[in-house]
Amino acid sequence: MSQDKNIAMDTLVLTGMTCANCAQKIEKTLNQQEGVEFANVNLATEKATVTFNTHTTTLEQLIASIEKTGYGAIRYDEEHRAEVARIKEKKNKRLKVDFIASALLSAPMVLAMIFMLLGFHNPVINFFEKPLVQFILATPVQFIIGWRFYKGAYHAIKSLSPNMDVLVAMGTSAAYALSVYNGFFSGNSHELYFESSAVIITLILLGKYLENNAKNKTGSAIKQLMALQAKSAVVIRDGKEITVPIEEVQPHDLLSIKPGEKIPVDGNIIEGSSSLDESMLTGESLPVDKTTGDNVFGGTVNTNGRLVVEATKIGSETALSRIIQMVEEAQGSKAPIQQIADRISAIFVPIVLVVALATLVITGFLTQNWETALIHSVAVLVIACPCALGLATPTAIMVGTGLGAKNGILIKGGESLEAAAKIQAIILDKTGTITKGKPDVTDYETRPNTDKNEILSWMMALEKNSEHPLGKAIFNYGAQKIAIDTPKVDDFKALVGSGISGTINGMPMYMGAKRLMIEKGIDFSYFEKDIERLEASGKTAMLFAKEDQCLAMIAVADQIKDTSKEAIEKLKQLNVDVYMLTGDNRLTAESIGREVGLTADHIFAEVLPEDKANHVVKLQKQGLLVAMVGDGINDAPALATADVGIAMGTGTDIAMEASDITLMNGDLNSIPKTIHLSKITLSKIKQNLFWAFIYNTIGIPFAAFGLLNPIVAGGAMAFSSVSVLINSLSLNRRKI
Repeated sequence: MSQDKNIAMDTLVLTGMTCANCAQKIEKTLNQQEGVEFANVNLATEKATVTFNTHTTTLEQLIASIEKTGYGAIRYDEEHRAEVARIKEKKNKRLKVDFIASALLSAPMVLAMIFMLLGFHNPVINFFEKPLVQFILATPVQFIIGWRFYKGAYHAIKSLSPNMDVLVAMGTSAAYALSVYNGFFSGNSHELYFESSAVIITLILLGKYLENNAKNKTGSAIKQLMALQAKSAVVIRDGKEITVPIEEVQPHDLLSIKPGEKIPVDGNIIEGSSSLDESMLTGESLPVDKTTGDNVFGGTVNTNGRLVVEATKIGSETALSRIIQMVEEAQGSKAPIQQIADRISAIFVPIVLVVALATLVITGFLTQNWETALIHSVAVLVIACPCALGLATPTAIMVGTGLGAKNGILIKGGESLEAAAKIQAIILDKTGTITKGKPDVTDYETRPNTDKNEILSWMMALEKNSEHPLGKAIFNYGAQKIAIDTPKVDDFKALVGSGISGTINGMPMYMGAKRLMIEKGIDFSYFEKDIERLEASGKTAMLFAKEDQCLAMIAVADQIKDTSKEAIEKLKQLNVDVYMLTGDNRLTAESIGREVGLTADHIFAEVLPEDKANHVVKLQKQGLLVAMVGDGINDAPALATADVGIAMGTGTDIAMEASDITLMNGDLNSIPKTIHLSKITLSKIKQNLFWAFIYNTIGIPFAAFGLLNPIVAGGAMAFSSVSVLINSLSLNRRKI
């Protein structure tokens, strides 16, 4: 999306859509509006996402353009969530009532027909076989309960985009009109089709009702996430604990959280220790120990100790709110594979209308029985189902992304999900991805006749403001060893890829890798053998120099995550080439690589931050679809360059923004899980599309040749989309 401050993105909830053609019409209408940069309409979620220039158009104007085409729209935000829920509930209740009414009116006609065919005759059956009685029963179904189809057909024809409503309205009207003609004008009162028109409408209403219920289930992940949000919080003010609505919590408020209570918002623990259940956010089943200084997230549950938490992020800024937004956007997005269905849906209804007309004309001329020809034509109209095509992809994406969210895997959209299923090579940044990202000092040596504590204080002074994990490790080590204030540093410089420098008491000082000493012409031969020994064991050695003398060496080691080796093995089993990327020297990198099962040719060592993206490009030039996994700010360019960027949720916001997928628990095992989830979701999409194509490919010819009567055709149409939804929902039963 454009970074222009005049560019806005909004989500609209749509009403009145019945099939894929409706969604395409609204999408086309929005994209034609002046000022609209991009619009996407999703049939399964019944939402439109619109990116537009606020100087050129307004949201109200865009809503008005939708309403002109015969559909409804309402802004989807916090303020309107409850209203949207009421509209959906009202719609489903109306569908249920209409279906029951239609079924009650249709049942006597259907039962009478069945008993007559079985040879049963009695006054009751004869009564319901009368044309006038059937006319009285069928008319309300056709024109009152079925009015929705006429209304939808009118707007569709008016906007030159025929949809399912046109097919249903034409098909049932033809059967109804033929019944009126035979019953009251031609004297052929035994050939009535009132029950066909009524039952077709009844079955379609039943299908729509079941479809709506299934759609609600596909969005269950969002509802579960929303249910995690606390409704109130206990705020400490003037030493008193006061319960307030969650909306009244402000940044820096102190919150009291007792055992068993939800953490209301994101914050930092300033008092107390406890174990928190974060499973709803990370998918990690075991409680996580937390103590003073640790971050906590809204929606997680405090399991045992009392905590006092300072609120840092509230409302839409909390991790839970961002997750909900990300999942909603993902569920409303399109996968590239959906383009196939969209292209077919665009021409589907016109083709069906042509086939129905051809069936009428050809059958009529060949048989000279125009009544039979019309019934065959009606069957063609009512069996054709563009809905199944329209729902095939988005419903599977909704369930797949929802299942991912439950397991701590946040997928930004259908495109990311589809790409993840095709990953051929994956680059893992070492620090914070393969390793824990919390290094510790393991060795510290100085030249003879030097003051270790003084040198350590100089190191601490240089590293004091460092954001690098190694710098933090050195500062923390020094803070534990010496209890003196660090001296002031002037002319501080971060030397990318090699270290840092600064002036203390007028003396230039340097801290960093061997590369920095070589650049400055400083001799470090005194420490060379120690460096080789430490690097061979997987440690990172750094040197400290004052003026032109190398005075000290300090080594840092970052522990490998318990699951890294297992996860890399699983990725190899999925036929994914795994590479490790690090700024460490080759000896250290290869030592760590060996521990996790990577060979030297799959390790990129001594990589400068700005060169990370180049290694992604190198693999892409070999024709590979490449994923990059990282957690730091300097990983963001590589994450954005990769075909699939995967951020560890334990890392920075910038890395998460640049990525396509975020792993909330920071566990590498989530990567093979992500690929597996993407593969099974893509498989479901292909199954759905295959079913939708086969259903229409077989069903329409069967109807045209008179092998299906209109009632069976209507029932098949009604349940074809339901079957697609049920297949998508079956993803929830799969283990990832």
